[in-house]
Amino acid sequence: MFLFPFSLTIFVSRFNVFMSDIIQLLPDHVANQIAAGEVVQRPASIVKELLENAIDADASKIELIIRDAGKNLIQVVDDGKGMSETDARMAFERHATSKIKGTEDIFKIITKGFRGEALASIAAVSQVELKTMQRGAGIGTNIYIEGGVFQFQDPAQTVEGSNFLVKNLFYNVPARRKFLKNNNIEFRHVIDEFQRVALAHENLEFSLFHDDEPIFRLRKGNQMQRIVDIFGRKLQPQLIPIREDIIWCKLHGFVAKPEGAKKTRGEQFLFVNGRYFKSPYFNKAVQEAFEGLLLPGYVPTFFLFLDLDPEKIDVNIHPQKTEVKFEDEHLIFALLRSTIKRSLGIYNIAPSLDFERDPDLDQMMNKTYPSKGNGGGTIKMPEIVVDKDYNPFLEEKVVNLSQIQNITEMYHQNITAAPSKINLFEDEDFDEDLMRLPNGYWLFNKGDRALMMDLGRIHRLLVAENNKPVKRGATNSHSLLFSLEYHMNEIEKSKYNSIKKYLPELGFETKVAHENVLRIDSVPEGLKETQVMKFLEDLFEILEYKTEEEFLQFYNNQWNKLQSKSRFDFIYKKDAEQLVKDFTALGFPEFLPDGKRCFYEIPFNDFKNKF
Repeated sequence: MFLFPFSLTIFVSRFNVFMSDIIQLLPDHVANQIAAGEVVQRPASIVKELLENAIDADASKIELIIRDAGKNLIQVVDDGKGMSETDARMAFERHATSKIKGTEDIFKIITKGFRGEALASIAAVSQVELKTMQRGAGIGTNIYIEGGVFQFQDPAQTVEGSNFLVKNLFYNVPARRKFLKNNNIEFRHVIDEFQRVALAHENLEFSLFHDDEPIFRLRKGNQMQRIVDIFGRKLQPQLIPIREDIIWCKLHGFVAKPEGAKKTRGEQFLFVNGRYFKSPYFNKAVQEAFEGLLLPGYVPTFFLFLDLDPEKIDVNIHPQKTEVKFEDEHLIFALLRSTIKRSLGIYNIAPSLDFERDPDLDQMMNKTYPSKGNGGGTIKMPEIVVDKDYNPFLEEKVVNLSQIQNITEMYHQNITAAPSKINLFEDEDFDEDLMRLPNGYWLFNKGDRALMMDLGRIHRLLVAENNKPVKRGATNSHSLLFSLEYHMNEIEKSKYNSIKKYLPELGFETKVAHENVLRIDSVPEGLKETQVMKFLEDLFEILEYKTEEEFLQFYNNQWNKLQSKSRFDFIYKKDAEQLVKDFTALGFPEFLPDGKRCFYEIPFNDFKNKF
């Protein structure tokens, strides 16, 4: 019975003779470069880490300097508390941090950076120089690291605070560098990270320079001022304040009115304890609060801030720290939805009464949480006492049943009267009925079937069919009596710079008058003054136009859409008749080129089966 184990041992020994060992430890520089991939994905990743470190260092003024979208230089200068000579050296070691000391600290994080690997990862794939001096110290220190390898550290004359320079990102990992996008896209990601940090810290002063050009100069102020300074003055009149304070959670911020909604998700910001995070689940709560107020395909603009006990959240679930786990996620969902819906009602944007009250909200309001200093408490909804015997009328009114019977008979006579058939078309080819429905669609009786039609889409199809594609140099323009001014935010300004070379030959005469104000003096024929701002906003929606052909194609689509009617527009009956005639001549196509449906067909037999 001992033969099997002995034989197995001999087999394993003989197997090892033929197989060499293949598992080995990676060299430190290779391991560091691999680990850096989790933290440093692109220049924007470094921007985020350095800005957050500056905030954790109690800086009141932070300056970000970028060259070549961060590929060749990312510099962050702050007036924070600085570092000692030893701390400056230790900061670049892996798993070295001043933010946490034990496992329990991970579950009550109040600082931004805490993993202790960011600077080591950055230094592994770039050339890093740090000049720093503690407050009150007479001398600072200068340290230089290249590709993760320490080069030197010397005493240096410098100002209080820290000055980080990250040069030549991925210079030693060319395979990673070639996967970076072009400068426009990479700089757009840098702006995204800058905005997220700046929005959460309106009490700090921020500046951003790109290739020596000032992009942002953000003053200290309140949340409203910070939002307006970043996204432009045109957003200010659209903002609605949001605020709700309960014992375990504070919610504050702003949502934009429905006219501030976008087709893209560029201006949706969620923060918890000053940290930006992404949450499709909470985005859905905001979207539900706007139910019935937005056109299909549009999403609301919002800037919302949550303040919670750090022990109620976990920010350590994603290398970039953009995802957060909440202990009471469904209750926060209810808080967001209910508070925003109520605020929209207060500002006469939507009905203030919520007939679909979320039961989770009652649970949330009645939930007991420990409170510092008093040992906890329970919040209860206020009770309303009603005197059921109270009668506000001096004398009881008696309802005459015979009157009700007469009214009922009259009502039934009116609704059962056979409607006279009206032929909306004088043409013999059109002996069908056409009727507009309250929801903006039109009902068209054609033979043995009914068609529910979207005349807005049908009109768009006809416009596209009749309009030739716009070509540069072939468009007439007309001068405006009074110039229009479009207040661009920095993102829009960047997009304008990328397309301004196409605009003159399309009929636009524009120039940046001062700061970020775009002055429009001439527009293409066919473009109304009231349509100019919306048309430009649509053009600025696209992140980047890679080719002139791509831009002109999008321009044509937006132009045709602008000339088209919406199903919500008022359409006279005679115009509707003409649209159907033209649509019939086109062959009655069921779908637009983009796949959207022009009409639904309902056979009359389907109606019979309903009764």
